[in-house]
Amino acid sequence: MNGMIRRRVRAGIALAATLGLTAATAACFGGDDGGDGDDTLTMVVWGGDLDKETYQARIDLLEAEHSDIQIDLQLIPSDQYAQKVQTMIAGGDGPDIMQVAENVNSYSSKSQLVPLDEYVESSGMDLQDRFGPVGDLYSYEDEVYAIPDRSGAMITYYNQDLFDDAGLDYPSAEWNWDDAQSAMEQLSEPEGQWGYSGAGWWAQWWSFVYQNGGQIIDDSGDPAINSPEVVEAAQWANDLVHEYHYAPTAAEYADMGPDMGGDPAFAAGTVAMNTTGFWAIGGLAEADFNWNIAPLWGGEQQAVTAFGSGLAISRDSDNPDKAFEAIDFLTDTEAQEVIIDNAQDVPANIHVQESDAFLNPEWAPEGLNMEAFAESSEFIFRAPFIPEWNEMQAAINDNLGTFWNEGGDAQAELDNVQSQLESIVQ
Repeated sequence: MNGMIRRRVRAGIALAATLGLTAATAACFGGDDGGDGDDTLTMVVWGGDLDKETYQARIDLLEAEHSDIQIDLQLIPSDQYAQKVQTMIAGGDGPDIMQVAENVNSYSSKSQLVPLDEYVESSGMDLQDRFGPVGDLYSYEDEVYAIPDRSGAMITYYNQDLFDDAGLDYPSAEWNWDDAQSAMEQLSEPEGQWGYSGAGWWAQWWSFVYQNGGQIIDDSGDPAINSPEVVEAAQWANDLVHEYHYAPTAAEYADMGPDMGGDPAFAAGTVAMNTTGFWAIGGLAEADFNWNIAPLWGGEQQAVTAFGSGLAISRDSDNPDKAFEAIDFLTDTEAQEVIIDNAQDVPANIHVQESDAFLNPEWAPEGLNMEAFAESSEFIFRAPFIPEWNEMQAAINDNLGTFWNEGGDAQAELDNVQSQLESIVQ
């Protein structure tokens, strides 16, 4: 892998690896006419150096083509982002444009975001054509509150050398749970080699839930986390670690070193398969084995979690028309190509995902199957981005920590979570 990817992906491949950059919380000073002026728009995002570089490059393209739009980009460390943005909005100084993700409806349910349906319609933007299955991901009560900007499905990373040594076919979307488990078994060895990295993170085991026909929140808006389909999926994922020992336990990860998990364990050649997002590519810049990526296998049906973020307009924007015009440009082809050119993330624009710029980026090692992302887009399920997302996640994580770390009975654990979710989700 060449020097370009080493420089770029190390700089900021994961949102969680932010560098603690300080962000201003200045308000925008727009006009009162709702969008006819050329005053500076404020745009807030989270991340590190690579994110700042990439967003600014896209903004430069925007400003070069739209002389009446100027944007002040403000970067906030991800662990401070929600609090700082809420403080800005509470003080009436919300940004014009703001990055949102799973907790988008924590804002929209409080009327802190501008509904975008009229803007989408008047601009002629076709959300499904531009973004595929994630086009309406950031919606609440049938109204769109953010436009997808970055969106890559969870994929399977695999160690080609280990697969070749075992005489196994590489992973593919055609695999089912039995195929995956069989490969894990054959790739696991008693002394320090595991077939899989594990699936205790919500984005991993939820994929198996939806593959199994389950839902965390059902179509009527009620919690369904203790349904037979969810229980079976969670127990299967848990048993891969604690019953069959095809994946390391939490204690074994800890023995490998500090901050060890699936991504660094795969990069070290310790696990043969790892299911995670685009960002893991960065940790493989100096891997001493051959590796590749593939879509996640399926179950009773195909389903996979998508990671990403959207761009929204806060209710405090004095120039919502200009703000949407900027978002329209930033999510169209030219600006979205910068995301992959910089090896920052997967662009949400499905046409870019299918383009040569995405499939054959300069920084990619030869033969890297970038088509896995576009192929996976057909299987993305819509996660329940309900207003109570933060509380729901806290209840799930707090109650399932022991289950994932030490093993246990999924039915009993999820019955307990169900009762807590019922008290949270009204």
